Amino acid sequence: MEWRQTTVRLAPKPRGFHLVTDQILEPGPRLDDLRMGLLHVFLQHTSASLTINENAAPAVRGDMERHFDEMVPEDQPYYEHTVEGPDDMPAHIKASMLDTSLSIPIQNGQPAFGTWQGIYLNEHRNNGGARSVVVTIRGETV
Repeated sequence: MEWRQTTVRLAPKPRGFHLVTDQILEPGPRLDDLRMGLLHVFLQHTSASLTINENAAPAVRGDMERHFDEMVPEDQPYYEHTVEGPDDMPAHIKASMLDTSLSIPIQNGQPAFGTWQGIYLNEHRNNGGARSVVVTIRGETV
């Protein structure tokens, strides 16, 4: 079994749910020579998150954003952590609800996604900036 790891820097994205599968996998560690293994993706931030979801219909990403904005609204009177702006505390809550890491099986040199699955970067800040993702692979070569 072999370990491979790299850090991928994603360009700043506007608030919302963004399909980033290719942006993470293309510069990440090589998979094509692995018969089987595990791909682990870890986002090094507390106000954004990662999920696996629909990779074809953009409406899903918009619906996800609207739902989470309703579920975790800004400007709540009970928020104490407000110094970084009204979107910051809701961003931390959303990131905790959705998580910052993913584990995906590798089969025959490819992530074992279902037909309509891809990796989302969920940017919960209005101006979150660039995001760093540590991509780690453990696998058995062919």
